[in-house]
Amino acid sequence: MRILGIFCLLLTLGGCSSLLFYPEPGQIFTPEKAKLEYRTVTLVTADGLELNAWWLPAKSGVEVKGTVLHLHGNGGNLPMHLGGSWWLPKNGYQVLLVDYRGYGLSEGEPSLPAIYQDIDTAFAWLDRAPEVKGKPLILLGQSLGGSMAVHWLVQHPERQKQLKALVLDGVPASYRSVGQYALSTSWLTWPFQVPLSWLVPDGDSAINSMPQLNGVPKLIFHSIDDPLVPLSNGIRLYQAAPPPRVLQLTRGGHVQTFGDPVWRQVMLRYLDDPEHFNGLRRLGEIPNYPTPPNSEDESPQ
Repeated sequence: MRILGIFCLLLTLGGCSSLLFYPEPGQIFTPEKAKLEYRTVTLVTADGLELNAWWLPAKSGVEVKGTVLHLHGNGGNLPMHLGGSWWLPKNGYQVLLVDYRGYGLSEGEPSLPAIYQDIDTAFAWLDRAPEVKGKPLILLGQSLGGSMAVHWLVQHPERQKQLKALVLDGVPASYRSVGQYALSTSWLTWPFQVPLSWLVPDGDSAINSMPQLNGVPKLIFHSIDDPLVPLSNGIRLYQAAPPPRVLQLTRGGHVQTFGDPVWRQVMLRYLDDPEHFNGLRRLGEIPNYPTPPNSEDESPQ
């Protein structure tokens, strides 16, 4: 997520939810450049917009373990976010990566709540796709994509039941608090951080919805080095989340998690059995299996 504070000043002239979105038009490359098999998918929203998406099938010869819907952050477009999911097909997970309205080659302009129709449309496409039938479904939300996913899933509880897991990476708990943090990092805006941050729309922030997200296991990645969305955001979301929930601390920049093979392996291990991981973990290495009945370790009744 780009620094919100620079743009908060513009809100005094015409503030709206568009503050949250920094789309990049065009498409500088396709997954073919990364030697990935893919096909372009066109999604049509309820309000008639065409969205550009990429479908990355599981690598040939690899057993399909599930499907990942990848919702990217608030800047750039598809090519700039391929780093979050390029590695999944070779590990058996097919991926739908979507550009929201106004991003890349997608039509329209991004704003809340209209952009939630884009998530509706992605799920509807997955409902119809024959290659998805009978396979576990995972939602990967990075930065703003994760915030929108949390809010959307609470508004659509039936969709929570479809998910094997929700994976969040570098997600802001509160749009307003991240805006205030960004303002506090510059001597120019530091004196105005509180009043200007209140101009940032916050009603759809993930922290408001997370306590109601009961229907799906959650893995929360957050870097202790994140310069844009401080670690406190990940901790707050973890504290607010109903179990099963995992907070996995990482290192590195904002949503750079999957550039490190360690964290890719952690996510894969988690997806093998998300119901039995819970708590604050170092590497997510040991599932929290219930104590077997009549075992010696079982506490006396």
